[in-house]
Amino acid sequence: MKKWNVSAVRAAKGKQKLGCCTAYDACFARLADEAGVPIVLVGDSMGMTMLGYETTLPVKMSETLSSVAAVARSVKNAMVVGDMPFGSYQCGDDEAMRNAVAIIQAGADAVKLEGGARVCGLIRRMTEAGIPVLAHVGMTPQSVNEYGGFKKQGKTADAAAQVLADAKAVEEAGAFAVTLECIPSELAARITEELSIVTVGIGAGPACDAQWLVMHDLLGLNEKAPSFVKQYAHLAGEVRDAFAAYVAEVATGAFPAK
Repeated sequence: MKKWNVSAVRAAKGKQKLGCCTAYDACFARLADEAGVPIVLVGDSMGMTMLGYETTLPVKMSETLSSVAAVARSVKNAMVVGDMPFGSYQCGDDEAMRNAVAIIQAGADAVKLEGGARVCGLIRRMTEAGIPVLAHVGMTPQSVNEYGGFKKQGKTADAAAQVLADAKAVEEAGAFAVTLECIPSELAARITEELSIVTVGIGAGPACDAQWLVMHDLLGLNEKAPSFVKQYAHLAGEVRDAFAAYVAEVATGAFPAK
């Protein structure tokens, strides 16, 4: 397998569609890497999938750093991207830089942060400092309180123009790729065509250069997944049945054997 890095991701545009996913621990990161996943995102989605929160907002830097380190120790070929959690880059550029450096030092190859034109100054500063940035426009989950829920973005002509402008702005600022989340597929197709950097869609249709799926959704560990998700396994039931079988065998004395 090839080692994925910024140069390899850039070179894939127009040549190879990339199926990327999240992972938050050593076990699943290793399995994703062995399966050939090119980019593993240590997403702030861990707040909802791993930590029991209702949104991504409560995720702390300490939790992010622990997961990034575990994932980075477990992959050989995948590029590891660390999400910057809410609050880690909203309180001033100097603090944001310190947090981005910490994520890289924990083992990530790049950081991801949400926002378009409003974070371009920070993207420039990070890239000038040698920190690769994967941007994120469209529906940005850290703005859930502003949206009033997880809602599709870019549905009107003005809103679509803003998403397109944001995507072009982060490209100009130096991002090597940009996530397009929950926007109309026609808009995602236009952005993908007009940008020279890789677009990574999640709920944005098939035209994007790459796709994200949350690990728990694609494996069927989340039994209620967003409508755009395809579940490639249905592990929740199997895991539940395994736990139940273990409990039953211990109760009856069938396990452990002599």
